[in-house]
Amino acid sequence: MGQDTRCAREQVWLYRFAIFTAASTLPLLFMGGLVTSTGAGLAVPDWPTTFGYNMFLYPWSKMVGGIFYEHSHRLIGSAVGLLTTLLCLWLWLREPRPWLRWTGTAALIAVVVQGVLGGLRVVMLQHTLAIIHACFAQAFFALMVSIALFTSPQWMVQPRTMIPGDAGRLQRLCLLTSALLYLQVVVGAVLRHTGTHLDAHLLIAALVAIHVCWLAVRIWRKHAHVPLLTTPCLVLAALLVVQLGLGVGAYVSKYTATAASVAPWVRVALTTFHVVVGSLMLGTGVVLLLRSYCLRASSGNVVVSRLVTEAASG
Repeated sequence: MGQDTRCAREQVWLYRFAIFTAASTLPLLFMGGLVTSTGAGLAVPDWPTTFGYNMFLYPWSKMVGGIFYEHSHRLIGSAVGLLTTLLCLWLWLREPRPWLRWTGTAALIAVVVQGVLGGLRVVMLQHTLAIIHACFAQAFFALMVSIALFTSPQWMVQPRTMIPGDAGRLQRLCLLTSALLYLQVVVGAVLRHTGTHLDAHLLIAALVAIHVCWLAVRIWRKHAHVPLLTTPCLVLAALLVVQLGLGVGAYVSKYTATAASVAPWVRVALTTFHVVVGSLMLGTGVVLLLRSYCLRASSGNVVVSRLVTEAASG
């Protein structure tokens, strides 16, 4: 009994650290968006050094203007890399599920690749690398949210029954919504770095809004008794409202006749928070997707993913 209690306590602390690591990615995304919004991406022309200094020894007194945004982005990225490394080690030392240990390893590899992509974007001056860097950052955030969910105590005990026959439709709808959310991130990154494909961004935004509303209606009609679905559904719907408001504000401040009268800091704030809220929507969509795959029809005619089966038995 004592050993079980100790293991449960260790699992809770692992879960908390995974949440902290995932949450630490949000300031990194915010600073990355701020770097792009202010045009400070090349304020520091060298990498991995900063004006010849060791990155961690660069004087704070010289961090002004665009240098502050770009160098802060590097420092926060290093902190996220350290946290991801610690999380990976923790998983290998304490996590009994092999697939989750390897997922942590994938996250560690991803954060290293992301750092290299960011550095190469500076030294090679490639817009393509900047777009890939932005898209990969969102995928990394979704991966960290997934790890945090997998380590949660609720993942082991959440209900696994639902209305027979609806599991597959709910899973497909969650998958399509998450895919559209990520596609919107990709097109948004292209728009921010090249100024093109605004029409595609607006079209996918409409599709995302439709699918989020559709998903909300289905969950509230079919699964209102499952808080693990209704809670993230409410969060996703609220984020959609905020995101649409930010999107309209960003459009007006940049693409209309009144753009010239908008203060630059307002435009920067709108576009940067637009990126962050988009990340939160993607993360919430991933949570809904994974939880939908934890549910199976009581008749047993829905195949549960191999990963979830291992999690339940682990």
